[in-house]
Amino acid sequence: MKEWVEEMQFDRLGVFTYSHEEDTTAYQLIDNISEKEKQKRAAEIMDIQQNISYTLNQQKVGKTFKVLFDRVEGDNFVGRTEFDSPEVDNEVLVSKSTNFVRIGDFANVKITSADDFDLFGEVI
Repeated sequence: MKEWVEEMQFDRLGVFTYSHEEDTTAYQLIDNISEKEKQKRAAEIMDIQQNISYTLNQQKVGKTFKVLFDRVEGDNFVGRTEFDSPEVDNEVLVSKSTNFVRIGDFANVKITSADDFDLFGEVI
């Protein structure tokens, strides 16, 4: 699975560990993997995805995206591009000291830097 994730280079990837749920087809299977091992495996996949996400986010630097702003956090307005879902995908942060947006509005943002899961930019 790790090789496949590396090969596919997903834009976005979430990982959930298996949970033994009644009324599902897999419930009949024996859940013989410890929770510790499940968490270790999930972390390994997310480590791979973190590197992929960082590389993909670096390719966004210098580009402009339409961003919906939904909150203020610390010194930043925080939003997401039209391609990102709330609470699970990249966030776009712009400094309150050099930008102004209204919460609930869209703005065009030029990405100036990026890390693993966040983009940083300036309103244009």
